[in-house]
Amino acid sequence: MAEVRTISMDNTIPDTRVELCGITMDNPVIPASGTFGYGYEFAELYDINCLGTFSFKGTTGEPRFGNETPRIAECPSGMLNAVGLQNPGVDKVISEELPRLAAVFSKPVMANVSGFSVEEYVRVTEKLAAQDMVGWLEINISCPNVHGGGMSFGTDPCMAGEVVSAVRKVTDKPLIIKLSPNVTNIAEIARSCEAAGADGISLINTLMGMRLNLRTRKPIIANVTGGYSGPAVFPVALRMVYQVYDAVKIPIVGMGGISSAEDVLEMMMAGATAVEVGAANLVDPYVCRTIIEELPVTMERYGIRSLREIIGAAH
Repeated sequence: MAEVRTISMDNTIPDTRVELCGITMDNPVIPASGTFGYGYEFAELYDINCLGTFSFKGTTGEPRFGNETPRIAECPSGMLNAVGLQNPGVDKVISEELPRLAAVFSKPVMANVSGFSVEEYVRVTEKLAAQDMVGWLEINISCPNVHGGGMSFGTDPCMAGEVVSAVRKVTDKPLIIKLSPNVTNIAEIARSCEAAGADGISLINTLMGMRLNLRTRKPIIANVTGGYSGPAVFPVALRMVYQVYDAVKIPIVGMGGISSAEDVLEMMMAGATAVEVGAANLVDPYVCRTIIEELPVTMERYGIRSLREIIGAAH
């Protein structure tokens, strides 16, 4: 990777390091779950060790084919998706996917845990937490594209707290709870997660939306609705990160429409310790590397010596 950091007036290089739940990362940039596979696919394009870390594909207890196609619909300034947590199941992730990842990635990875019952969340968390290369567990209680689970846990403070309390009992590794924006009071749910033992909050997951085919007069997506992501959701995500920062004392991973180094700085000033880049990976597979390369120069432009000094600076 080309060296692009510049020397400031006092001969210091801008410090991009952050600490997320006790683990130091070289930079705050994390490809979001579902947009980066299990990592090794992108390792064919560039050295993914430049990343702070990444959140691998949402993993459930059993293999899932996902929803029927079509699963994707284009939208102005974004996209709808309803993939439906397609994955090979936790046992194959451990036996096949993680060894392939270990060959190309030397940092702790973030495991994204999904489920349809509290018991499934516990079982998948316990298995993934036992893997040495897993540093954090991102507990996804906010997927809008599955039925009988997913987002239903993340829209009620009591149910969210129940999931967190249960998975907390089976691991000492950091638990970062991924929340849905499709709620009335995001701060209340974040507080419930913190009280139940969460080490961090990640937000936002996708906003629910839909598109219609004018010729067939039917929904474009077979699931009818899907999760809306992309640049258009950035202001919504920024607002929710700002609100949750005031509501909890645990770190926040901010996401939603991030596609540039400037977006990273804005999200961190709102209160994020780290950020996830989602839909932009599907448009430009090199976008995370580009953001990381441009981050020190952008920090220089705004007089920022260390990213840690700007976390929550807007408050």
